Amino acid sequence: MDKRSITLDGHRTSIALETAFWDGLEEIAGVHGVSVPTLIAAIDRERGAHNLASAIRVAVLEHYRGPKPAA
Repeated sequence: MDKRSITLDGHRTSIALETAFWDGLEEIAGVHGVSVPTLIAAIDRERGAHNLASAIRVAVLEHYRGPKPAA
């Protein structure tokens, strides 16, 4: 588990994620041409009532799964 501190909406927060998820966030941010904190802020805005670390894990998983096939 790797714990990092970032600033979201002017507030410092710590996020603990497995190294593989941090690596995934860095790769996704690079693909989109944004910083990791900017990517996390976007995930934070869309997460609703879910825990931020959980929302990040789901976002990384969904990115690597790709688009869902049509039903």
